[in-house]
Amino acid sequence: MSAAPLIAVRDLVQRIGPQEILRGFSLDVFQGETLVLLGKSGGGKSVFLRHLIGLMKPVSGQIHFEGRDIATLNERELEPVRKKIGMLFQDGALFDSMNVRQNVAFPLRERGERDEKVIAAKVHDALAMVNMNGHDKKMPGNLSGGMRKRVALARAIISPPDVILYDEPTAGLDPIVSDSINKLIRRLQKQLSVTSIVVTHDLISCYHIADRVALLNEGKRYFYGTADELRTTQDPVIRDFVDGRSPDDEPL
Repeated sequence: MSAAPLIAVRDLVQRIGPQEILRGFSLDVFQGETLVLLGKSGGGKSVFLRHLIGLMKPVSGQIHFEGRDIATLNERELEPVRKKIGMLFQDGALFDSMNVRQNVAFPLRERGERDEKVIAAKVHDALAMVNMNGHDKKMPGNLSGGMRKRVALARAIISPPDVILYDEPTAGLDPIVSDSINKLIRRLQKQLSVTSIVVTHDLISCYHIADRVALLNEGKRYFYGTADELRTTQDPVIRDFVDGRSPDDEPL
């Protein structure tokens, strides 16, 4: 882990209509680690990820990536940053009119690659990394939920990124498929030497993949530490979240 963070977020504020989603959120992410971001549904975790690839601009605050504040960049200036960041959206966001091969190749074609042999080789390698070779002619509608996630991940890594953002990678998947996705996240971290930020509600996933954990609560960072520290803390707010208990629950 490097001395300086790869991504340093400071005092991030975001509002959607009258609602303040992020209220001075700060976070450090270090090169090569997997950081898991936990929090309640609708609490701003996915909103935060969208700031990292420039899909949303903060009301105020800074987002330093490799020492540069990307919150101030325009679309043209963001392009080289986006090339370094791959994102797995919650629903996979595959193009239903394209088969697996076409979906995975899409970022290459968008960036101007025209050599079909190069495209075919890179698609093959990306699908192999996520154990999806042999499915390249299938349409998204014929894939299971887990397969869709794998294809979307292959698309995210087709041009090997420095950072991969995962938005609820195990949502809607059964425990066995979820475990395979968790193992894949860990394997890609080592194989590609990437930095990973994983937004999830899945504590089992968190304990399996996290180098460090942050908890977003009421728009701010409430916890920042290791998975073991999260598991053993007696802080009542964290215990309610970890134990899946509403603050209004009465003990039986």
